[in-house]
Amino acid sequence: MAERPAYFVSNSKVTVKSYSFEWFAGFAVSQKQKSIDSLHGAILRSDSNAKPLEISTKSKNSLGVKLSAFNLKLNGYTLENIYQSSKVFTGGGAYRDLLDVLPKDAKRDPRLKNSGALKYFDYNGDIFPLFPQTVFYDYIYMKAVKESLTDEEIQKIRDYNYFTDIEFNPNKSVNTQAKSVAIIRLMLDMYNDIPDFNKDDFIAFHSKYVL
Repeated sequence: MAERPAYFVSNSKVTVKSYSFEWFAGFAVSQKQKSIDSLHGAILRSDSNAKPLEISTKSKNSLGVKLSAFNLKLNGYTLENIYQSSKVFTGGGAYRDLLDVLPKDAKRDPRLKNSGALKYFDYNGDIFPLFPQTVFYDYIYMKAVKESLTDEEIQKIRDYNYFTDIEFNPNKSVNTQAKSVAIIRLMLDMYNDIPDFNKDDFIAFHSKYVL
């Protein structure tokens, strides 16, 4: 058995609930998809009106695959590269050269562990705080979806009301694309589109509507 979160909109706020389900061990895509089906089954048992969507490259749904952070780009760069290259620590950063390496190499760069405590994010001169938690990741994710997907594809997010990311373990990580898509779902409910929020607008939105 395993436990993983699903993100959804409730009372006009993005919220999260954890579900216990049978885990299928192994690195094969087929094993991951069995775990996804098991997790989605747990969600459906809790809410018969649930329409869950897996957000990852392991998703059986083409929209979920397109929404994977590995397939989204912003200004020509992957989200992972932008995220890691924007970190500023007490002892160094931001390390802009991480924009031009493989995403896995950006994530594993030793400077990210040897530069002291994380202070904030610096993206194109815009400074993002560490709190609200995940606000910077959610911001660049939102921008990348708006840039990478068609309007029709973005509107299809409204066909779903629970969002999962089978690889995300909240005990090991903070950011998840499932939460980011739930935020976009709320924006679509409120504005019928993804607004052109600047940094301050998005931080205010995130502070008010994301639990």
